[in-house]
Amino acid sequence: MRRRNIAIFVGTATIASLTPVGAVATASAQPCPDVEVVFARGTTEEPGAGPTGDAFVAALRSRIGTKTLDLYPVDYPATTDFPRALDGVRDASARVESMAANCPDTNIVLGGFSQGAAVAGYVTADMIPDGAPEGAPNPMPDNVAKRVVAVTLFGKPNDRFMRAINQPDVDVGPLYKDKTVELCVDDDFVCSSGRDFNAHTQYVETGMVDRAATFAAGKVLTAIPPEANAPQPSAAAPQPHLQSSPLTIASCTTECRVVGPE
Repeated sequence: MRRRNIAIFVGTATIASLTPVGAVATASAQPCPDVEVVFARGTTEEPGAGPTGDAFVAALRSRIGTKTLDLYPVDYPATTDFPRALDGVRDASARVESMAANCPDTNIVLGGFSQGAAVAGYVTADMIPDGAPEGAPNPMPDNVAKRVVAVTLFGKPNDRFMRAINQPDVDVGPLYKDKTVELCVDDDFVCSSGRDFNAHTQYVETGMVDRAATFAAGKVLTAIPPEANAPQPSAAAPQPHLQSSPLTIASCTTECRVVGPE
């Protein structure tokens, strides 16, 4: 492993959605929402967040009360030309870094399905796997991790799958592990040892989207505001106490002076 660039080389063979969907409009008109979901769709899904991503956003929105939520669908081809997933890593990383810099009060939720889960996983990485191509984006700065409150990965390609397509493993970076949930439907051929092709499309039906939304909502609702982590000014040093003594005004004709006791 070498630390320098995060590469993506990646991809998963997912099946096309039976119900193509377009991009989901953002919900909040204000420049900086309380929550932004950065989500990467799966292979061959229509531009947007894909069915799994759309369902996740809807479930999360229903769990965060009056907080505003925007969706940023990662812009990348999501085709079987898997090395092009590198475009998704670049786009998602740039978006997360931009939001962290320009909207410091926004809680970011990073997620993805299938090939998109690989994209999101690589975005969190702080090291580049051996054999990765050149030209990948630099790892995100460590301080950006503080603004990402949750990472939700649906059907992330496992090591066996990645070896089958001759690609490096997808490992979540250490700064994100404690805030990451990985969901895999039983027998999903992409993320488990199973061979069920249809299982890869069952994340809504099996309740795993709801589980991920509950996890992410918990992280959002308990996130510590940035200002709470800011260094607090030290208390002013107490002024030395001067013991007072009785003062008198000396009698005078042309000049008066303050004198203490004899």
